[in-house]
Amino acid sequence: MAGMPETGRQQGGHVGEWAMHGGAVFAGVALTVSGTLSVLQGATGIAEDNVFSPPGYAYRWDLPAWGWIHLVIGVLLLAAGIGVLLGKAWARGAGIAFAGISLVAQFMFVPYYPVWSIIVMVFDLLIVWSLSRAFHPGTRSPR
Repeated sequence: MAGMPETGRQQGGHVGEWAMHGGAVFAGVALTVSGTLSVLQGATGIAEDNVFSPPGYAYRWDLPAWGWIHLVIGVLLLAAGIGVLLGKAWARGAGIAFAGISLVAQFMFVPYYPVWSIIVMVFDLLIVWSLSRAFHPGTRSPR
């Protein structure tokens, strides 16, 4: 159409700059936010053993143990998020792996704090999707 900016497809088949980097930027920011939330959740579990109401179920651990689990996962997510934002080659795979681990941990934590866990699980799924779809400079769209 006249007067409309050209899309990545119209520019010789290459994906536009935002399309190549937008997903990675989102994933990097999402990883750092998810990591920060996990660190805070972990610190709360470690400091206050009675903040979350513990149910009787198969994955029942004491809350300081859950706190340490979330703290470690949060630090890993933060490191991967910073790596993605800095364009490090290892960060994309690490981000997918750590977001997957976070997803499983949050699933196991649902009986303790369901709304929070489900929100973080959705966030982790978006991270995995975004990182798995992110393009690196110089690559073409898979379509």
